[in-house]
Amino acid sequence: MDLKDTLKAFIEEGADWERKQTTVPGVSIIRLPATKNRAASLAIDINPVGDNGLPMKKKGIMIMNSAELAAFRKTFGNEKVDGLIAALEDLLPERKGAGKPSRSEVLQL
Repeated sequence: MDLKDTLKAFIEEGADWERKQTTVPGVSIIRLPATKNRAASLAIDINPVGDNGLPMKKKGIMIMNSAELAAFRKTFGNEKVDGLIAALEDLLPERKGAGKPSRSEVLQL
């Protein structure tokens, strides 16, 4: 089964808010429930994993289309963001990553 067929089956048969892991660490697919105004859909959830293999954040960034992805890439690539994070790291103590391991069916990309 190719990627499109797998995603189509997931949107049709998956449970609301079900998450499928992918072969890319920190990237999963979430099935969003239908609402009054739109059908069920899928979104990419990005939550990088730390050295311990656990998600770095409690919630990741949900991306639903290429325009959103491009906007995040542009923002993350901005040198001023690097300066801001450097200033925050100097000011604040180091924080430990948290999360629990979750291994289920992996979606091949």
